[in-house]
Amino acid sequence: MAGEGDSEPGKSFKLLGFLDVKNVPCARESVLYGSLGSLVMGLGHFLATSRVRRSCDVAVGGFICTMLGYWSYCRYNLAQQRIRQRMLKEGMKNRILFEGSYLDPEKGQTGSERSDS
Repeated sequence: MAGEGDSEPGKSFKLLGFLDVKNVPCARESVLYGSLGSLVMGLGHFLATSRVRRSCDVAVGGFICTMLGYWSYCRYNLAQQRIRQRMLKEGMKNRILFEGSYLDPEKGQTGSERSDS
Protein backbone atom coordinates (compact mmCIF):
# COMPACT_ATOMS: atom_id res chain seq x y z
CA MET A 1 0.00 0.00 0.00
CA ALA A 2 1.13 3.56 -0.59
CA GLY A 3 0.41 4.79 2.94
CA GLU A 4 2.53 2.15 4.67
CA GLY A 5 5.89 3.53 3.53
CA ASP A 6 5.19 6.97 4.97
CA SER A 7 4.88 5.82 8.57
CA GLU A 8 8.27 4.08 8.88
CA PRO A 9 9.94 5.26 12.09
CA GLY A 10 13.50 5.01 10.73
CA LYS A 11 12.85 6.89 7.49
CA SER A 12 14.29 10.38 7.35
CA PHE A 13 14.38 13.22 4.85
CA LYS A 14 17.81 14.45 3.76
CA LEU A 15 18.02 17.93 2.30
CA LEU A 16 20.80 18.33 -0.30
CA GLY A 17 21.89 14.78 0.51
CA PHE A 18 23.56 15.56 3.84
CA LEU A 19 21.24 17.56 6.12
CA ASP A 20 18.94 15.11 7.90
CA VAL A 21 15.98 17.39 8.59
CA LYS A 22 14.14 14.93 10.81
CA ASN A 23 16.95 14.08 13.25
CA VAL A 24 19.10 17.23 13.38
CA PRO A 25 17.80 19.73 15.96
CA CYS A 26 16.76 23.10 14.53
CA ALA A 27 17.22 21.99 10.90
CA ARG A 28 13.54 21.92 9.97
CA GLU A 29 12.73 25.29 11.49
CA SER A 30 15.76 27.00 10.00
CA VAL A 31 14.95 25.72 6.49
CA LEU A 32 11.33 26.86 6.85
CA TYR A 33 12.28 30.31 8.14
CA GLY A 34 14.96 30.55 5.46
CA SER A 35 12.46 29.85 2.71
CA LEU A 36 10.06 32.41 4.15
CA GLY A 37 12.85 34.98 4.39
CA SER A 38 13.84 34.18 0.81
CA LEU A 39 10.30 34.73 -0.42
CA VAL A 40 9.90 38.01 1.44
CA MET A 41 13.26 39.46 0.43
CA GLY A 42 13.09 38.34 -3.21
CA LEU A 43 9.52 39.49 -3.71
CA GLY A 44 10.18 42.76 -1.91
CA HIS A 45 13.23 43.46 -4.03
CA PHE A 46 11.34 42.59 -7.20
CA LEU A 47 8.46 44.89 -6.30
CA ALA A 48 10.89 47.69 -5.53
CA THR A 49 13.15 47.38 -8.59
CA SER A 50 11.43 45.06 -11.16
CA ARG A 51 14.78 43.37 -11.83
CA VAL A 52 14.23 39.62 -12.04
CA ARG A 53 17.82 38.35 -11.97
CA ARG A 54 18.88 40.60 -9.12
CA SER A 55 15.72 39.69 -7.19
CA CYS A 56 16.58 35.99 -7.50
CA ASP A 57 20.07 36.74 -6.23
CA VAL A 58 18.61 38.65 -3.28
CA ALA A 59 16.22 35.76 -2.58
CA VAL A 60 19.08 33.24 -2.47
CA GLY A 61 21.09 35.55 -0.23
CA GLY A 62 18.05 36.05 1.99
CA PHE A 63 17.59 32.31 2.27
CA ILE A 64 21.19 31.76 3.31
CA CYS A 65 21.26 34.65 5.79
CA THR A 66 17.90 33.84 7.35
CA MET A 67 18.64 30.14 7.60
CA LEU A 68 22.09 30.60 9.15
CA GLY A 69 20.81 33.31 11.48
CA TYR A 70 17.96 31.21 12.80
CA TRP A 71 20.20 28.12 12.95
CA SER A 72 22.66 30.00 15.20
CA TYR A 73 19.87 31.39 17.38
CA CYS A 74 18.18 28.00 17.77
CA ARG A 75 21.41 26.10 18.48
CA TYR A 76 22.43 28.70 21.09
CA ASN A 77 19.08 28.34 22.86
CA LEU A 78 19.33 24.56 22.65
CA ALA A 79 22.81 24.64 24.22
CA GLN A 80 21.54 26.89 27.03
CA GLN A 81 18.61 24.55 27.65
CA ARG A 82 20.91 21.52 27.83
CA ILE A 83 23.18 23.31 30.30
CA ARG A 84 20.18 24.20 32.48
CA GLN A 85 18.92 20.61 32.32
CA ARG A 86 22.35 19.30 33.31
CA MET A 87 22.55 21.72 36.26
CA LEU A 88 19.03 20.79 37.39
CA LYS A 89 19.80 17.09 37.14
CA GLU A 90 22.99 17.54 39.17
CA GLY A 91 21.11 19.63 41.76
CA MET A 92 18.40 17.00 42.13
CA LYS A 93 21.05 14.31 42.52
CA ASN A 94 22.82 16.34 45.22
CA ARG A 95 19.55 17.04 47.01
CA ILE A 96 18.72 13.35 47.18
CA LEU A 97 22.28 12.55 48.23
CA PHE A 98 22.56 15.15 51.02
CA GLU A 99 18.97 15.12 52.31
CA GLY A 100 18.90 14.53 56.04
CA SER A 101 22.68 14.71 56.51
CA TYR A 102 24.72 17.44 58.16
CA LEU A 103 25.57 18.73 54.63
CA ASP A 104 21.90 19.46 53.87
CA PRO A 105 21.68 23.20 53.07
CA GLU A 106 18.02 23.42 54.16
CA LYS A 107 18.83 21.94 57.54
CA GLY A 108 21.31 24.74 58.22
CA GLN A 109 18.90 27.44 57.06
CA THR A 110 16.04 26.29 59.26
CA GLY A 111 18.27 26.23 62.34
CA SER A 112 19.55 29.77 61.75
CA GLU A 113 16.01 31.06 61.13
CA ARG A 114 14.85 29.67 64.45
CA SER A 115 17.68 31.32 66.34
CA ASP A 116 16.88 34.71 64.78
CA SER A 117 13.25 34.64 65.98
